[in-house]
Amino acid sequence: DVQLQASGGGLVKVGGSLRLSCAASGFTFEDYHIAWFRQVPGDLRDRISCITNRDGGEHYDDSVKGRFIISRDNGKGMAYLQMNDLKPEDTAVYYCNTYALTTGSAPFNSWGQGTQLTVSS
Repeated sequence: DVQLQASGGGLVKVGGSLRLSCAASGFTFEDYHIAWFRQVPGDLRDRISCITNRDGGEHYDDSVKGRFIISRDNGKGMAYLQMNDLKPEDTAVYYCNTYALTTGSAPFNSWGQGTQLTVSS
């Protein structure tokens, strides 16, 4: 049973930092690229960052570039998103999932409940 569960969200003040964790199970973690997504009510789920499976190449959406850092630990089946200099517009529910670079889709339709980040001014 494939599972990817994001955790670590919370309430943070503008300019603060937080680290999200993604726990994966049920598949060979190191075989898949991993991405972080976020969604606000009424909008589509957007990919904001991804990390490749073997060499750990990092990609960031312009909205988070220079502020967020993605990482992974293949031995533990974990991925992380270090979020710095948080802004109110970062408020969203954050999800992690596998990611196909060629199609931009998530190979596994396993989104979990996500984790809520709220950035207050």
